Amino acid sequence: MTDQRIPLAGVIGSPIAHSKSPKLHGYWLNRYAIRGHYIPMEIDSDDLEETLRALPKAGFVGLNVTIPHKERVLAIADLVTDRAALIGAANTLIFRKDGKIHADNTDGYGFVENLKQGAESWEPSAGPAAVIGAGGAARAVIAALLDSGVPAVRLANRTKTRAEALRQEFGTKIEVYDWVQAGNMLEGAATVVNTSSLGMVGKPEMRIPLDGLSRDAVVTDLVYTPLETRLLSEAKRLGCRTVDGLGMLLHQAAPGFERWFGVRPEVDEAARQAVLS
Repeated sequence: MTDQRIPLAGVIGSPIAHSKSPKLHGYWLNRYAIRGHYIPMEIDSDDLEETLRALPKAGFVGLNVTIPHKERVLAIADLVTDRAALIGAANTLIFRKDGKIHADNTDGYGFVENLKQGAESWEPSAGPAAVIGAGGAARAVIAALLDSGVPAVRLANRTKTRAEALRQEFGTKIEVYDWVQAGNMLEGAATVVNTSSLGMVGKPEMRIPLDGLSRDAVVTDLVYTPLETRLLSEAKRLGCRTVDGLGMLLHQAAPGFERWFGVRPEVDEAARQAVLS
C-alpha cells in the first residue's frame, strides 16, 4: 500500500452473522501477510447511505454487499459498472481515493470461474442451459451464461411472472417454462443451474424430476449448505459432472480482494478448507 493507514474492508448486510466472507478474506490476509482487516457489519437500510459515506473516512477501502442492500447500493454509488447495471445489483464496492463509490457485480464472474475450475471440459456453446429460479442470483447467472456463449437459456421459476420479467430484459434467447414442466427443460440441456434456495438447509427440497438429464450435462447448484445437495447427488448418480456452489463464493470474492489489498488471491483447496473449517 502507498500510505501508512491499515486498509479495512468488510461485508455489510442484515443479517450478517452467517456470512463466510470474513473467514475467506481473513485467510487470504494472513496467507499473503497483508496488514489489513475484513469486518462483518450489520447495517440497517435506514443507515445505509450515511454508513457508506462515512466508512472511507475511517480507513475502509471497500465492501462486499449482501442481502438486502445489493440493489439499493446502485442508487448510492457514484460509478456503476455495466455488468452491475445489467444485473441490477452490486456485491462489491470500491472506495476510490477521489471520494467516489464504485459499484461492481462479480457474481457472474465467480459463477463462470467456478464452472471452469470444477468442470474443466465445460463448453458453454455445447447446448442450451437450464436455469432454476429467477431471483437476483439468476440475473447474474443468466448474464454470465449468455456472455460466455451459451446459445439459449431455459428458465423456470415457481412464480412464472418473475421468469417472464427476465425474458423481457434479456431477450429472445430466454425461454420460460411452467414450473410444473421444469423437468422437461432439462432434456438436451448442456448446463443445468439451480439459483434458487431449494435444497438449502432449512428450505424445501427440490422436487423437479431429473430423469431427463443428459449424462453429458454439467450440473451446478449455487446452494452450498449442504455442499452436496439432492440435485448434485442425483446428477452425479446419473453420470453427470457436478460442481458445488462454494467455489462461486470464493471466485466472486477474489476481484474485490485484489482491488482493496493489491494482491490477486489464489482460489484453491486451501481456501476452500479455510471457509469450511
